[in-house]
Amino acid sequence: MNKNNNFLIAVAVLVGTCIGAGVLGLPYIAAQAGFFLTSAYIILIGIIVFVVNLYFGEVTLRTKKKHQIGGYAQKYLGKKGMILTEFAFIFGIYSAIIAYMFGVGDSLSFLVFGHVNFSVFFGLGFGILMSLLIWRGMKSLKKFEEWGVSLILFLLILIVLIFINKVDFSNLYTFNISNLFLPFGIVLFSLLSFHAIPDVNMILTKNKKLMKKIIFFGVLIPVIFYILFILVVVGFKGGNTPQIATLALGPVFVIVGILTMFTSYLALGNALEENLKLDRKMSQGKSWFFSSIVPIFLFLFVRFFDYFSFTNILSLGGIVSGGLIGISILLINKNAKKKGDRKPEYSIPINGFVIGLISLIFILGILTFFL
Repeated sequence: MNKNNNFLIAVAVLVGTCIGAGVLGLPYIAAQAGFFLTSAYIILIGIIVFVVNLYFGEVTLRTKKKHQIGGYAQKYLGKKGMILTEFAFIFGIYSAIIAYMFGVGDSLSFLVFGHVNFSVFFGLGFGILMSLLIWRGMKSLKKFEEWGVSLILFLLILIVLIFINKVDFSNLYTFNISNLFLPFGIVLFSLLSFHAIPDVNMILTKNKKLMKKIIFFGVLIPVIFYILFILVVVGFKGGNTPQIATLALGPVFVIVGILTMFTSYLALGNALEENLKLDRKMSQGKSWFFSSIVPIFLFLFVRFFDYFSFTNILSLGGIVSGGLIGISILLINKNAKKKGDRKPEYSIPINGFVIGLISLIFILGILTFFL
């Protein structure tokens, strides 16, 4: 029973890390670029994330001591590799958390008042609430992720059943070649779950053989979730799909959006706190401050600039953080095969071609955002 429970919790943590603010921005991007193009990106990047997660899972299994991404980079890539990976890791989590406060703030303001005029106050309140949950660490993560993700998936099925008859399939056949590369950043952001692999390893104390299966389902579920979600939203709203999709689709959609950001915020905030405690040797108080309080101040600061939009933050965070961390994990895995201090439960072959091909995809993604 404990084995099955750990499996479900670990899958929930991985899925909960993926399904966050990105799901709210995907329909808008799909409406701009095309449903089938965006779906193709989801499948392709889903495969890449699955492979990279397998490589990172192997790293955690080859290492006796528990770390977060920065700690594994320091052990297997040295100080310079650690600094680059740590920057990408923190940048990505801060980007995600800020986006979640944007999204939840707008969603709660719309849900309560019918407009987003009070989104800053709701976003601030949400950040404070999450800081209290992050203080409790893994206890909160295990308690909320499993039921949170289960409820999200249940509501998705309910939404599909309710709205499928309202879908106009002609809305799905649009294609804009000028937005050919637009989906890359936000799709990558939406599927990123590298940060959760060390937490999965911690949960699987005596069942580490389940790691590969957990990674498979942890990527497959979000891929299916996203394609169904954008099908319903874009099919229903077409070109009128807003940046935060749930705001145009009624209270049920708004609640689903809030739940997805809640579970992902909790998983990422916990991962950052664990990183600062385990790898940077910070105290409980300091690690909590940097993982919970600093993002709140950054959120308030970013709100003053019109340049930053909901989808803009998601794309920037996904491309910069996902690209750099993905490349780092490939290099970490290669060195861990030589320097690891534990026999892993599985091993995935890696060579220069694999590293070069996946790295090239990430680099091209970064270039498409800035060019």
